[in-house]
Amino acid sequence: MSTPQLVVHHDKELMAQAAAARLITKVVDAQSSRGYASVVLTGGRNGNGLLAALAAAPARDAIDWGRIDIWWGDERFLPEGDPDRNVTQAREALLDAVPLDPKRVHAMPASDGPYGTDVDAAAEAYAAELAEASDPENHGAVPTFDVLMLGVGPDTHVASLFPELPGVRETERTVVGVHGAPKPPPTRVSLTLPAIRAAREVWLLAAGEDKAQAAAIALSGAGEIQAPAAGAHGRQRTLWLLDAAAASQLPRSLYPPASA
Repeated sequence: MSTPQLVVHHDKELMAQAAAARLITKVVDAQSSRGYASVVLTGGRNGNGLLAALAAAPARDAIDWGRIDIWWGDERFLPEGDPDRNVTQAREALLDAVPLDPKRVHAMPASDGPYGTDVDAAAEAYAAELAEASDPENHGAVPTFDVLMLGVGPDTHVASLFPELPGVRETERTVVGVHGAPKPPPTRVSLTLPAIRAAREVWLLAAGEDKAQAAAIALSGAGEIQAPAAGAHGRQRTLWLLDAAAASQLPRSLYPPASA
């Protein structure tokens, strides 16, 4: 378990641009050392803001887009192409503008896909896809992602793991179907904490005053059942990327500058 490091930016735009630059560096380094990279995307305004900043960054062409695997931390269980699906928003923000290998873009199943409206079957299928991509040297039945990004919700949820709901209590499965989520849509697919913790680096993104209390709770030693963001950490690094508004309730002692 890595100790959280915090980086606080003046505003959400600077946070998105700096996070995009940081991601480019991580992906290029991974491709240089191993030949490929593996990244888990997050939805929401901060995740999509990062992707839009990456699309606009001149340095994006340093990435070999054909040698990167794209996964998702969660998905709204809606029909293919629905504007509220994370994959739809990611394609609009970035993915359709770069030369990805379609076979390496691992979208979570849609509600009009081969599993119909059975969200639990869809979750099992995504878990199987992750397991197939996992190598013997990986930690468990998922690839060892280079970077796994998570948006932090005002209630401290990450991916679609909400406080007190069954998904955040899962200790064995890597992907679960989520029923009765407290924000629409109620049915979702989500990675679990065991899958999240297989990543080399976990980045938690929080911007805006509505995220300030969540950040303070998650970083104050709260339990992961009550505050799922508190249970999200990487094998090598856990990085909280915040703007000043989201960091406004944190004691200054919590955020010394993190190394690049």
